[in-house]
Amino acid sequence: MAGPPVIIWESEVERLLRYRELIPRLEEALGKFSRRDNAEVIQPVRTTVPLQRHNGFLGLMPTYMENDGVLSTKFVCFYKREEGSALPATQATVMLLDPEHGNVKAVMDGEVITSMRTAAVSAISAKLLMPPRAGVLAILGTGKQALSHYNVFTEMFSFKEVRVWSRTRERAERFRDSVSGAVTISCSAEEAVRGADTIVTVTRSTEPLVFGEWVKPGAHIAAVGACRPDWRELDDVLMKEAVVYVDSREGAMTESGDVILSGAEVFAELGDVINGTKPAQREKTTVFKSLGMGVEDAVSAKLVFDQWKDKSKRMQPCT
Repeated sequence: MAGPPVIIWESEVERLLRYRELIPRLEEALGKFSRRDNAEVIQPVRTTVPLQRHNGFLGLMPTYMENDGVLSTKFVCFYKREEGSALPATQATVMLLDPEHGNVKAVMDGEVITSMRTAAVSAISAKLLMPPRAGVLAILGTGKQALSHYNVFTEMFSFKEVRVWSRTRERAERFRDSVSGAVTISCSAEEAVRGADTIVTVTRSTEPLVFGEWVKPGAHIAAVGACRPDWRELDDVLMKEAVVYVDSREGAMTESGDVILSGAEVFAELGDVINGTKPAQREKTTVFKSLGMGVEDAVSAKLVFDQWKDKSKRMQPCT
């Protein structure tokens, strides 16, 4: 009979999850997801329940990876907060289950998993799509996702300049002071974007704040915010002129306001590029529209659980 589930708190997830182990597993998972000739990865589009009184949504993200024996689901609440609100924009929990018996093996904090797997997939998109010798990184937003993106992008790539923009100078300064490297604070989104080779948008915006006329030809944009069909970060000009890549084509056509409202054509999933079935057109302006997928949470949760088990074995006393 199965015992009670393991509970892994945020601080422990943070200690166990590392980009160097996570990124190759995510690349493999994205490739598996985009192989349409097999049913190895079963992942429906995220189900959302409106939380009307609180101006938010509950998202449910189940995934089953048959050959890997991974069954998981994430519960994530996300909100459209008022400017300056002290309440969190997202809260997440991941459950890992035994696919044969159906019992819950582990319950773990999903905030670190969400931040790190999202940033890692954005970094994978940049590795595949951003221009060679990219020198300037611009990050729009200063929350948890901005920090995780800063960490992985500066770990994986060498930029000569990192710019950051926030709607308030105070938040931009707080972000700058929280990181170890040099960061330039931009006075406007336009100032941050102009001339940047790689642009990351991790904002709460529901209206376009990056415009095609600002974007350097050949730049790569990882657009992470705007996860509802009526929310935007990028304008029509940028979406229609760029080559658009997504994590899930079905998800983008259901959830992404940037894709749906602009009428932009989706060229490929990121997994198609990993599998070699679609090219990485890094000589052109590219947009990777990230919505996040259950398979990313599943792979991350399995890695955390495996690391936790290894750590527990090492700590057992000798008999």
